[in-house]
Amino acid sequence: MLFHLVHLPYWIVLGMGVLLFLTVIVGDIGDEDAEVDTDADALEVDIDGEEGISLLTLLHWLGVGRAPLILLLALDFSLLGVLGWLLNVLFYLVSGGWPMGGWGALIAIVAIGGSLGLGSLCSRPLGRIFAQFSEDASGDRLLGCQGHVSSAQIPPSGAGIGQVSVLDAARNRLTVPAVLPPWATVIPQYRQDVLIIDRQGSEYVVIAKDSLDEGLWLRQQKQPSDEQHS
Repeated sequence: MLFHLVHLPYWIVLGMGVLLFLTVIVGDIGDEDAEVDTDADALEVDIDGEEGISLLTLLHWLGVGRAPLILLLALDFSLLGVLGWLLNVLFYLVSGGWPMGGWGALIAIVAIGGSLGLGSLCSRPLGRIFAQFSEDASGDRLLGCQGHVSSAQIPPSGAGIGQVSVLDAARNRLTVPAVLPPWATVIPQYRQDVLIIDRQGSEYVVIAKDSLDEGLWLRQQKQPSDEQHS
């Protein structure tokens, strides 16, 4: 029952998921290789209806941007393999035979939908766990570093926490939780460049690069030195 050929596609997919997890653990792949290299504007596709639904929104619902893509793929593949196998076994226990033809296709569709849904639910906590393990105790070394948004956006102050992918001075790729300062006027979106300006506990304070907020912050930094010279 365990090794029947009907399970072969799901065993293959499960094996791919396990290999991706091992690649993350052993291979130390940076986020620049793991994220979808697409521009948000190029993905924007409006669908007829009262409100436009974008492809980017769909990708975000599936978990893209909430966790490194390679981890999300590993999770989805693994879930698909396990769910497909479980549904096959359940079908056999109920009907006394293995699903073939239309039944096999129906089980595959249900398994794919279930794995994408569960992967979406697990992507946010998975991203937070990844961020915690990616961050190092001497995280103050990231102050002044430039990175890009790896979540859907960096929410306004007090509205939640986003994620930023950043290279430290030693060229180590880190994914860290990020928030905006209360005075920020620009909300950085997915893949937009940001500048890390401060740290509050386990969270980093960021502002949009080359924005009015960066100009305001630079002026604030210059004021104390100007006062000392005067």
